[in-house]
Amino acid sequence: MNNTSLLWTSSDPLQSQLFSAVGTLYRFDTVNAGGKTTTTLYRSIKQGKEDRIARLEWGANYSLGRATIGRNMLSMGDLVSSGGVPYTRSFFGPDGYKYTWRPDPSTGDFVLEDFSGTVIAMFRPIYPGKKYNIGEVHGELLLVDNAGRGMVLHPPLMDMVCLTAMLNRILNSREAQQ
Repeated sequence: MNNTSLLWTSSDPLQSQLFSAVGTLYRFDTVNAGGKTTTTLYRSIKQGKEDRIARLEWGANYSLGRATIGRNMLSMGDLVSSGGVPYTRSFFGPDGYKYTWRPDPSTGDFVLEDFSGTVIAMFRPIYPGKKYNIGEVHGELLLVDNAGRGMVLHPPLMDMVCLTAMLNRILNSREAQQ
């Protein structure tokens, strides 16, 4: 099984980057202006140029608010719908299929399964953070290159995987503190 590894900077996913050997691929930028907190996900398209992929408008105390992905607006809750089992959350991808993030008790990873139950991605925390020239790394997002229909490495599905992985990191951290 071949995997594409994206290293995740910062213990705070709201201000972080995903990078590989080719450089930064995604960047999350969170700002608080006028009492409103928004997180924007950017995808690098070439050196020094990036596209805005999604904008998350948080509710009070970082409660789930509204997401704008491309021209579509939806509730952030739709991106992390509870599966009834702790730490298990689902979303519908841009292809209309259901994807589910869940813990893997055998590895400690947080895995993403497609509609058929095939693991297409996984997130694993790195403790303590390893230092790289781009920043301190606190996690690794592995994308399984040929899993499912082989689409995980291509936008817009890869964008959704990164976005929902970030949301799940936040929610998992909150749940672990309760």
